[in-house]
Amino acid sequence: MTSQSDIPDVPAPEAAPEAPKKVLSPAAQRALAEAEERRRLAAEEAARPKEINGRGGPDPVRYGDWEIKGIACDF
Repeated sequence: MTSQSDIPDVPAPEAAPEAPKKVLSPAAQRALAEAEERRRLAAEEAARPKEINGRGGPDPVRYGDWEIKGIACDF
């Protein structure tokens, strides 16, 4: 059986050098920005309180009309 004093000190492995940043095309940068915006909007929507016994789907007031059994009606 070996004791702790018998084990030689081994230097910790050095961290690999950081890879250079990849240059993205303007289209790729735009796509990443749009994806981040979609994630932000989804997080905001998820944070809203849930409606109890409400209608499913988007808010009808937003579109200026209501739909009841597939028929749009204005008030």
